[in-house]
Amino acid sequence: MARVIARFSSVFVPGQLGEPRDSRDPFCKPWFSPPTVNFGFAAKLRASSTPAAVVVETKPDPISFEKEDSINKSILACPICYQPFTWNGDLGLSLESMPGSSLHCSSCKKPYFSNETHFDLTVASGAKEYDESMPPATEIFRTPLVSFLYDRGWRQNFIWGGFPGVDKEFELAKGYFKPVLGGTIVDASCGSGLFSRTFAKSGLFSLVVALDFSENMLRQCYEFIMQEEGFPRENVLLVRADISRLPFASSSVDAVHAGAALHCWPSPSLAVAEISRVLHPGGVFVATTYILDGPYSMLPFLQTLRQNMMRVGGSHIFLSERELEDLCTACGLCGFTCVRNGRFVMISATKPS
Repeated sequence: MARVIARFSSVFVPGQLGEPRDSRDPFCKPWFSPPTVNFGFAAKLRASSTPAAVVVETKPDPISFEKEDSINKSILACPICYQPFTWNGDLGLSLESMPGSSLHCSSCKKPYFSNETHFDLTVASGAKEYDESMPPATEIFRTPLVSFLYDRGWRQNFIWGGFPGVDKEFELAKGYFKPVLGGTIVDASCGSGLFSRTFAKSGLFSLVVALDFSENMLRQCYEFIMQEEGFPRENVLLVRADISRLPFASSSVDAVHAGAALHCWPSPSLAVAEISRVLHPGGVFVATTYILDGPYSMLPFLQTLRQNMMRVGGSHIFLSERELEDLCTACGLCGFTCVRNGRFVMISATKPS
């Protein structure tokens, strides 16, 4: 295990820097040599591999691809039985074709309908009497106030915790996603769509699925999209779903992104296991969160605080990079690597080929 700690005025976009962590593993292939992006913040980079030469690249040329409606339609699946849906709608799978469309599971015989802003593909979708709440860490983001504020200052304040900002985080993530550009990306726990909209406007993916459990967050995302002139609505779909029960067929998604979300999930292991299931072999998972290590690890009550937060609030505190690597490995992902800036960490792992 090699550990590289450095301070750069230029921060290497993270990637698999050489051979996999276990070079004897034939299923985990090295991804790419990372390009260099100027960020101007101090970083600590750790990769589970031996460092190799760094290739410097300029901004990549726009990805050219043809959207295949039949493939895009086949990624959605029943959250109960995971059988592919029958699509009753016009055109391809997109924000423009969603209103008035419905999805039907041939196995469960259950229909799923769209409203003006999104498809509701939760297990309890369509229930009239039954309702179910999530832990407070999830429910707070379903409130209209937090959903309204999230894109209007809430997320921007994360910079005080080391988060470098949407633009720089996008550049970092783009380096990880290089092997799967042109494919389908799911922006999990998308909130009001900061990254979903960025991915769509970049033109780097054939379909962007903005996914969240919060109806109000998805409505905010929809409103932002509608307000932006020239936005590529034909390449975006908004879906309400539970992160631990993703409505996608197994091995159907090229990339999954989860920005500032891992610590909010009631069970990170169930969520990452689901992400591993829906990624196709070679698919890439990228996520950001925060780690309370260094001086914070000396606090005598930190473990107790973490247990209480998980029990009462449903959120999670990560205490080390190795904990995140262990999480990914336990859920069937390999090639773990990460980049740090203070408490901020961006991790990536891949589905074995």
